[in-house]
Formats: sequence, structure tokens, C-alpha cells
Amino acid sequence: MDGVDPPRAGDAPSGRATAAHGVRHHRVRAALLVVLSLVILFVLVSVVLTLEGRARPVSISQAVNRYHPDPSADPGTHPAPGVYSYQGTGTDSLSLPPLSQAEGPTLPGTVEVHADGCWSFRIDYSTNHWQLWTYCAGRSGLAETGGQVWQSWMVGPIAETNLSTLRCSPGLVSIPLAPGLDKVWPTRCTGTSTQIHGALLSVGTTRFLGQPVLHIAGQRIPSVHVEVQWKLSGAQAGTERDDLWFDARSGLPLENRRAIHVRTDTPFGASNYTEDGEFVLRSLTPRT
Repeated sequence: MDGVDPPRAGDAPSGRATAAHGVRHHRVRAALLVVLSLVILFVLVSVVLTLEGRARPVSISQAVNRYHPDPSADPGTHPAPGVYSYQGTGTDSLSLPPLSQAEGPTLPGTVEVHADGCWSFRIDYSTNHWQLWTYCAGRSGLAETGGQVWQSWMVGPIAETNLSTLRCSPGLVSIPLAPGLDKVWPTRCTGTSTQIHGALLSVGTTRFLGQPVLHIAGQRIPSVHVEVQWKLSGAQAGTERDDLWFDARSGLPLENRRAIHVRTDTPFGASNYTEDGEFVLRSLTPRT
């Protein structure tokens, strides 16, 4: 009886081997499809989050919805509380990562009066950037006692946010009771940030430049014009220059022009931050 020769290399695979080979190819194709679907989903989600997080103008209605009047507010001398309409332009930029976002053209300015007689003014440069100043009446005039700056940057689909809180010495006077042309007085503020290690020190001078009359919304408004020059050190190093016009009667900011250039830390390393912008009051009647 003849024996059965064993299979040799090159012989056709059996039906079972062919089926197993087909199953493996099917599983590989299925796995690749899953991976491809996840990549596409990740890209789509990243695009949506990035677009949703980009800087946009803040409307007056949005600011009014956020505004909460304080019924115990002091009835002293201060701007009428509510949301004012400002118009302006500006740009915020980082060198690392290379990012830039626009300010304006609509900028709501919100005045809130507190129980201690002090009041705050917040300007919304965009949905990704706002700044707040706190003012109190002092022996030398209207004094800036501190403030906050909040920013958000979209790095791909991730929003990196930072809140800086500043406290200023009593000598930081915005509207002096006894103004004198070219009179200069020292300024000093310290601050901390949620995303930046260490403390910030800002020192400089405030110079009184005059009391021009501004034309706003068809009215003549007496103003106080001051120039503030800062030198920043510590957690952020650089310079800031502000030209400011206030309503001489209430202290309401009427116009602001600023230029900021600092070296700052970010989650990605040291970066150069620049901010150049301006805003002007367009309505004398606040919305509440």
C-alpha cells in the first residue's frame, strides 16, 4: 500500500488555513477602520473646540445679562452703575506659542458700585480677555486700589487661561483733588497669577496732563487726562504705558490707550507678550 507523502513547501494551503488567513485580514481591516474613525473624530472635535474658543466681540446684551447690581451700594460720588457702550480696537499677541487675537470693535464697560463706596470698572476686550479696575475715594483724590486681568488662549483644542490679581498702594491716584500741570506722583502695584509662578511688581509714575473737554454722544464732558508709565519685574518683566481720560465729575473712564510689552512665563516656556489697543466711550447712559 503506497504511503502518503507529507505536504511540501509551496503546496496550496488547506481550506482551514485559508479561512484563518481571511479572518486575520478582516480583523486588521476592522482595527484600521476603528483607528481611522477615532482620528477623524478627534480632528473634528479639535476643530469645533478651537473655533468655539476663538476670541469674539462681547455684546452689550451679554454684559447686561452678567451684571448684578448691589442694593446696598453706597450712593456717593461715582459713575451711574450699569453697562456702558465703548468702541475700540487692539491686538494681544504671544511669541510662544505664536498666537494672536483681536479686541473689539464693541467693548462693554461695566460699572458696579460696592457697599464701601468703592466701585469697579470692567472692560470686555473680547470673549477671551477682560480687565477690571477698582477705584476708591481717597484723601488725594480718586485712587486705583487694584484690579484683575483674565485671558484665555486656544492652543489647538485646549484653552489655557490665566487670572492675574493686582493690589496697588494708596498713592496710585487717577484723579487728583489738586491737579497741577505735569505734576508727577509715584505708582506701585503687586500681583500674582494663576498660571505664572512668583509675584509681579509694577512701579512707575503717573503724570497729570490737563483737563480737556471731550465731545461724547453729542455732549461736552470735562475730563482729566493722565499718563501712567510702568516698569514690570519679577514674574513678568517689561514695560506698560497708559494714556487715560476720566470724567472729571464721576471718574468714569472715557478713553484708554495702552501699549504693553513684557516677557512672561507660559505652560510652554518663556514668551514675549504684547498688547496694543484703545477704547472710547460711545454712550453716556448705562444699560441695566
